[in-house]
Amino acid sequence: MERTGPYRVELDESYRPLPAVYLALLFIWFLSACSWTFNTYKNRHFSTINLQWTLASVPLIKALQLTLSFLFWYSCFYHQKCSLWMSFGVYVTGVLFQTAYFVSFILISHGYCIMYEHISISDRRTTAALGCVFYLTLVGYRASVPYFTVLLLLNYLISFSMIFRQISQNLSVLREQLSFVEEEDVQAMYDAVYMKYTMFKKFQGAMQIVVMAETVIHFNVDSSSVNYWLRLLVREWAQFCIFLYIGWTFRSQAWAPRFSVMPRSKGELMVPPIYSIVSDFFCV
Repeated sequence: MERTGPYRVELDESYRPLPAVYLALLFIWFLSACSWTFNTYKNRHFSTINLQWTLASVPLIKALQLTLSFLFWYSCFYHQKCSLWMSFGVYVTGVLFQTAYFVSFILISHGYCIMYEHISISDRRTTAALGCVFYLTLVGYRASVPYFTVLLLLNYLISFSMIFRQISQNLSVLREQLSFVEEEDVQAMYDAVYMKYTMFKKFQGAMQIVVMAETVIHFNVDSSSVNYWLRLLVREWAQFCIFLYIGWTFRSQAWAPRFSVMPRSKGELMVPPIYSIVSDFFCV
């Protein structure tokens, strides 16, 4: 990209497909955001509604980023003017999307609205701290600040290890609950617990794919402009498919009966509820 004036630039022709690519991606993410928001609003009475609104915000942020990206490259190629403020908006919304994308995975790993109605205060603080650190390191990484690649890698290692540890803990608890309801022959609760177990197993597999995808996305050494639009399309499509799969797994739906009821484990004392007291004697 070469400057020919205060606002006019001469662009590499290899970037010419970018407006069409961003427009196509915008249509896909915008359609996803609208359908997701509508489905969440329609099923707002379900117990996982708070998680669904959190997940619904991610495609909305992505749609905003793609809108600004399309307008920026369209203006550059067809009006020969590249807006600095619009490129800054693309930069900021891109970082916000990555942060929201990442924080939503942390919330799911903690079992938010699936295992527990609310996560603990310590888990909230940990999630907020990781989100802030991730945002700041991603800003430095995108700005090519020295050593921020190492900081981002360290942040990924800590965060993904915590995510997989939380998933393993939740799966262990659910396995214990499954064995408990089988022994007690509480069939009414088995389907609900098994559904949660299946959801976390799918999430565990999806997060393994996320680790590989994020490694390729952030540490790809090929920065040439040749076929950049194709690499962009593959990267964006991979992100969309991963998030769509996780979002579909944890979507608002008619859950199994007693889905929100968590049975206690064997080690905890269970006291049956007392509905009435009947006396075997009377006073004369």
